[in-house]
Amino acid sequence: MADTPKHARLERERTDRSLGDERRKTDNELAKRRTDLEKNADAVVAAARERADSVLSRARAGADKKTERAGTNRDERAVVSQERGRADEVVRQERATADDEVVEERRATRRALTALLALERVQTDEHLTTERDRMEGMIGTRDDFLAVVSHDLRNLLGGIVMSAGALLRIEGDATIQADVDREAHRIQRYVARMTRLVGDLLDVVSIEAGQLAVVRERGDAKDLLAEMLDVFGPLAKVKKISMTSDVRPGSLHARYDYDRILQVLTNLVGNAIKFTGEGGKIDMIVETVGDDVRFSVRDNGVGIDADKLTVIFERFWQVAEKHRSGLGLGLFISKCIVEVHGGRIWVESEPGVGSTFFFTVPAGE
Repeated sequence: MADTPKHARLERERTDRSLGDERRKTDNELAKRRTDLEKNADAVVAAARERADSVLSRARAGADKKTERAGTNRDERAVVSQERGRADEVVRQERATADDEVVEERRATRRALTALLALERVQTDEHLTTERDRMEGMIGTRDDFLAVVSHDLRNLLGGIVMSAGALLRIEGDATIQADVDREAHRIQRYVARMTRLVGDLLDVVSIEAGQLAVVRERGDAKDLLAEMLDVFGPLAKVKKISMTSDVRPGSLHARYDYDRILQVLTNLVGNAIKFTGEGGKIDMIVETVGDDVRFSVRDNGVGIDADKLTVIFERFWQVAEKHRSGLGLGLFISKCIVEVHGGRIWVESEPGVGSTFFFTVPAGE
């Protein structure tokens, strides 16, 4: 169990709780239905006996009238009364015996059904354990394979970066130099995208293993916005998007992993630029709210449908097919990074109006 990824353990616990809840519901429903059936059966038997007693009582009353008209004496009537008493006692005994047999039969049926249900549940648990062990083995193999492949791929990407740098240093006439520069920069762009994908995959492996590394240090949150402007300002300018930074009054010091929170902001600002058209506007805001430092990235882009506002933070989710790029891991990783810091992340949006992504980190002492 110690080697089981954290998310798998949590999923197993949720499954076990859900299974336990469903079994309790099933037991309660079976008990209720069994009780209802027994009550209905008892009611039918009682009604039948009542009708039989009523018919017998009317028959005896008719017989008594006939004997009175026939002029029977007291002794004969006494004999008849005794015979009726014995008959009634026999009926009572027969009914009591039948009732006891029904009770015992019901008990035996309950014991049999309980034993059968317990056996079926044991078998279900054994199958579930086997499947879980098999799936966890597959997940472990997948994660090991992914880690090895990502490491080797990252080494290859490093070689490509070095080769692209060498190309840029080649000298020649203007035409050759222009072609070399164009192709070298294209290689660098592709490598940058591949490196981000590899980084995302490695982060997902770390998250699933419960080993996402963060190194918290005291820092001023406004420094993060300054770096975001420096990194994304030129790209926003190319797309003719207005990009601003709003640092609200108050202490913005917090303990956080600078690179990881920068990674969250990079995902949010990058998405804002992707989904905001030419002439649009992106605002980055940082402020103190209660015991938290809250970051906001607001745009007036395409917006997000209401039914997607929660699922966009799931793995491999893409907001829009026409804007599909990457693996759809950015928001999922951002959510995990924020939660590891003890904060939360959410979004407010309206299609055609724009979106605002918020996330918090606890304020420093």
